[in-house]
Amino acid sequence: MRVLAIDTALANCAVAVLDDSDENPCQIQRAEEIGRGHAERLMSMIGEVMAESSTAFTDLDRVIVTTGPGSFTGLRVGLSVAKGFGLVLEKPVVGVTTLAAIARSRVPCETKVASSLLVALDGKGDEVYCQLFDASGNIAGEAGVQTLTDLQEALPGELRLAGSAARKVAEALRRGDDIIENEMAYPDIAEVARLGMVTDPKSATAAPLYLRPPDATPQKKGRIERK
Repeated sequence: MRVLAIDTALANCAVAVLDDSDENPCQIQRAEEIGRGHAERLMSMIGEVMAESSTAFTDLDRVIVTTGPGSFTGLRVGLSVAKGFGLVLEKPVVGVTTLAAIARSRVPCETKVASSLLVALDGKGDEVYCQLFDASGNIAGEAGVQTLTDLQEALPGELRLAGSAARKVAEALRRGDDIIENEMAYPDIAEVARLGMVTDPKSATAAPLYLRPPDATPQKKGRIERK
């Protein structure tokens, strides 16, 4: 299977062409931590990996894209491009969450592996965007926004942590660095691609995962309210 993977959900802008076949395997990727401006870089990066991997768009079996949590603007960029390719090529578009992709980036532990992994990304104040996974990286709980106080009361005892908020969650739990597997602020695009390859498109649509409403509020100045 040959896929194109796209990630613009967070600070990273990343794309990859991945082929897991025995006949013509390849893994070509580009990634830049840009913060903003995904729309300006994405298409040129896609062109680079497609050219370097000698891949025509018609060679793709599916398009994979991160669905969040992430920035509203970044998510719209990646999802719009992925859906556009899927529509034109008549290929499935698979949505992968940033939390699930980070959960797949586990590093082997010398000690006994805990049964649960919490992936936590920085939110506002003492909030984190998080989700619980089992030892194999399978979803074990719903994604949501939690305060550090709430997490202290809800998390299992045997636990490991991943994501950009892993350290402050460990501190809130009064645990040491030994339970931190990584502090990734965004997923590895290769893991996004691999996860999208094994995910059923029917159960993972390319719909944004918004865990909280946007900060912006509709402008009322100058409007006439109808009664």
